[in-house]
Amino acid sequence: MYLIVGLGNPTAKYEKTRHNAGFDVIDAIADKYGIELNLRKGKAFCGTGYIEGQKVMLAKPQTYMNLSGQSLREVMNFYKLPLENLTVIYDDIDLPLGALRVRASGGPGTHNGMRSIVSYIGEDFNRIRIGIGKPPGQMQLADFVLGKFSGEELPIMKSAYQSAAQCALEFTASGIEKAMAKYNINVKGQAGR
Repeated sequence: MYLIVGLGNPTAKYEKTRHNAGFDVIDAIADKYGIELNLRKGKAFCGTGYIEGQKVMLAKPQTYMNLSGQSLREVMNFYKLPLENLTVIYDDIDLPLGALRVRASGGPGTHNGMRSIVSYIGEDFNRIRIGIGKPPGQMQLADFVLGKFSGEELPIMKSAYQSAAQCALEFTASGIEKAMAKYNINVKGQAGR
């Protein structure tokens, strides 16, 4: 079984904020494949289904972002899943709005949710980062990531969510190397680094 986890903050207060990009991708996959996130596994809402012949579990941790690792470790341990079957999807301020980057492993960078996950399970898992851009001017980072997208930004992000969803599914069908080759494209359309 493959586990695809989107990071975000629970409760309606944080819906559709920049920091909940991972949740929005999970919702896009769930909608496309009719997967209901109606299972409660520890501190996460989960749903299972078959996508392209592969059994997949979608998960949205219900801890707040900074404690995502607690929730994810519980799910991984319950299902005894190997790290290579895990993909984590999350927002990234270091990428341009709507850009994607796929990696097979690595450090957490500046993302607090990823820091939590790495502290609980290590660095050897797949991740899809979704660019949300940088805060304008002197705006505080917390205010920016917990804010909502503008009307002009929304279509870009909706397209990015669909691409990230397809990327996660490419991973389950063909492996991380093919997903990286296909989706690590920079803004000018050149192969990503």
